[in-house]
Amino acid sequence: MAARPQAAGPGPAAPAPAATGGRSGSWALMASELSVLFRRLRTWAMLAALAAVPILIATAVRLSSPVPPGRGPTFLDRISQNGLFVGMTALLVSVPLFLPLTVGVVAGDTIAGEANLGTLRYLLVAPAGRVRLLLIKYAAAAVFCLTATVTVAAVGALAGVALFPVGPVTLLSGDTIDAGESLLRSLLIAAYIAVSLLGLAAIGLAISTFTDIPVGAMAATVVLSVVSQVADNLPQLEWLHPWLFSHYWLDFADLLRQPISWTSFGENALLQGGYILAAGAIAYGRFTSKDVLS
Repeated sequence: MAARPQAAGPGPAAPAPAATGGRSGSWALMASELSVLFRRLRTWAMLAALAAVPILIATAVRLSSPVPPGRGPTFLDRISQNGLFVGMTALLVSVPLFLPLTVGVVAGDTIAGEANLGTLRYLLVAPAGRVRLLLIKYAAAAVFCLTATVTVAAVGALAGVALFPVGPVTLLSGDTIDAGESLLRSLLIAAYIAVSLLGLAAIGLAISTFTDIPVGAMAATVVLSVVSQVADNLPQLEWLHPWLFSHYWLDFADLLRQPISWTSFGENALLQGGYILAAGAIAYGRFTSKDVLS
């Protein structure tokens, strides 16, 4: 499929050649969307910023005196004895702000960014179809969620191996696993967090259909993630906590027990699925009835 048209000068660019229909057209459009997403300097800058989190944590621990037990984020005091905890600590630190921030930027730009560039109507003429375009935009945002979390976990593992000794890991249940299985658990935690961010990505997509200003959609998505986390920490709103999309974001402790309990993973996936359906319905209702002029 030809590269996506870019706005040039005062007027819109010429439309791209029509995509083939059916499944092959969907895959071509998906490949184009991922290509555009991961060719952007902004995307790589955000991934680099996420990668800097575990590097900063590992470097700070390496250059400082041992961290007293119970001080700082969970697992921080174990890093100097076992570098495999760098990735886990970095994921824990990144969940409240850094990961939602990057996901909010990507999701908020999905539809509003195309409208702002003047390329949205050409995507619909391609013919992509409004429903298919929404699905592909969301799928690309979901790929970014996974890429972002795996980046933090992978860079954390590399930094831990480079700066600290590596050995068997003692789980929260008291059982000990070898380094290979520990890396697998880190990837499972990354997958858990990626699933946790899917609801936020759907919310960002829905907001993006209401505006032609991508910065506004990005900001609104990030603000909602902060509001949800603040509300989740207010005891006065305890009745609301199970319904907040951020409620299970840090509940991956079951993945650090032997045997693994998938209860929290399932509850989190169910909650995010509900938000995906609700936000998807809002995005569908808005986008399919919206006059696309740019």
